[in-house]
Formats: sequence, structure tokens, C-alpha cells
Amino acid sequence: MKFDPAQLEALAAVVEAGTFDAAAAALHLTPSAVSQRVRALEQQAGQVLVLRTRPCRATSAGAELVRLAHQLAALDADATAALGLGAGPVRVGVAVNADSLATWFPAALTGLGDHLVIDLHREDQDRTAQLLRDGVVMAAVTADAAPVQGCRVRPLGAMRYRAMASPAFAARWFGEGAAAAWTAAPVVAFAADDMLQRRFVGQPELGPEHHVPSHPAYVAVIADGLGWGMVSEHEADAFALAGTLVDLAPGRWLDVALYWQRWSVRAALLDDLTGRVVAAAAAALRPVASSSPGSSARPPSRA
Repeated sequence: MKFDPAQLEALAAVVEAGTFDAAAAALHLTPSAVSQRVRALEQQAGQVLVLRTRPCRATSAGAELVRLAHQLAALDADATAALGLGAGPVRVGVAVNADSLATWFPAALTGLGDHLVIDLHREDQDRTAQLLRDGVVMAAVTADAAPVQGCRVRPLGAMRYRAMASPAFAARWFGEGAAAAWTAAPVVAFAADDMLQRRFVGQPELGPEHHVPSHPAYVAVIADGLGWGMVSEHEADAFALAGTLVDLAPGRWLDVALYWQRWSVRAALLDDLTGRVVAAAAAALRPVASSSPGSSARPPSRA
């Protein structure tokens, strides 16, 4: 069965943009034209390919065809480049966890040529895997070592976290009887399913928990004394040097292994991006084997 490239492109645009109107704007078509192309593709496939929700989501069959649309675009770009023909840049969706995006990942995009346009999705681990399954992104930095169907996995290294707090907060809560303070002091988590703090302490119940789902704000409120929290060592070192944060447990840390998952399709643009990400991770992350008491094999949501 051969699928119409224009119809595949329309389906992919709807899933990526989230609505038929937004997809139409991206493709410079009318919403009616986009809808007709998707319906024609569904008739050919004999099943629903996209759920008309807000945002629109691909069905399992639709995800396969979205992936096919992106693979065809990548292969077309490779062939065009090999023939020396001029072509526009290829848009590549990449999902990255918040801490990586705020620290080491931008280095992977330094000097990126005009052949790629990167569409970054900042998502937690569970959503990252789903974005790969849905075909919305071609690659992801994830804490999941199990390959998503149709993807290859490469270990990147471990991101190390330390328990940090403002000097005033540390003096107030951890001056004496620190063991009891871990389960009583206010704590800052990225979201309700952020388990880093619990894994570090080894207790399911902690003190009052604030949820701050913004990376810059997360570190800022810890520095302002709202509570203690797990901070990546790159930022922990910088804030400690400035005297803004102190380490609540010197010599203890939590390591989270990160992986690069990318579609298995052989495309030069994905190979190039993979090489950049692996090199940037090697320069910034620790070896995965560099574990310690309290290190975590199962990732938190924000990793």
C-alpha cells in the first residue's frame, strides 16, 4: 500500500500542532483541505488515525504514519543533499527533560547548520516516551533505558543531584537534629510525581511540599528559602560558590542515568544530531557506573 506524501504531511502537522486550524496555518492550507487529506488517509488505512480532542492525538495506527511522514522527510532531505540540490531545512522534534535543557543540552546545538530546524519539547520522562510513540519527536533525552518501538537507545551518562538549601533555611532546619529535619522541613519538588527528594532521603513522606514546575523558578525559590530541594550539580556548584545555596549533605548525592532515544531510520541529519548530543553529554555528565549511596536507578519525573 502506498500512501500519499501530502496526506501524511497533513496528518503529521495535525498531531504536532494539536489542532486542524494550527496545522492548516503551518502548511499554508485551509482547515478544510487539511481535514480532507486526513480523512482520505483514514479511508485508505481503514481506521481512525487521529483523535479529534484538544489537543489532537494520534491513535496507535496514526502514530505509525506520523513516524513514516517524518522518516520520508528525513530521507528526502538526505537524497536532496546527496544530489547537490538546494533544499529547505528539515524540522526535527526533540524532547528534553528540564534539567538537561537548562544545563548541558544547549551545547549540542552550538554550530548547528542551516539544514536542521530544532523543535524542542520540554517534557518529563513519561511524556517524553509518549512523544516518541506518537511520532511527534524523532529523538529524546530520557531516563528510560527501555527502547520505544522503532527506536535506538544510547546511554549518555548520569546527571548528579545534591540536596541544597539557602544558608538561612539550612541554619533554621538543619542546625541540630538533621535526621529529623529531612522529614519535617518544607521541600520543593518540580511536580507531584517528582520523586528525587524522597529517593534521596529514603522516606515516602517528607515535610510540606511545594510544587514549582519551572526550572528557573524551582532553583530561585530554593535560594529564597522556600524549602530544600535536589539541584543538579552544575547549578549546585555555581550557587554554592556564590554563597546562595549550601549542601545539606556533603558527600552524598543522587545519580540519574540519562539515555538518547532516536528513531531507527538511517538519516544523516539524525546521525549528525546524535553525534552532537553524545559529545555534549560526554563533556558534562558522569559515567553511568558512577553511582553512590542513594543513587537512583529509576528516574524521577523531571529527568
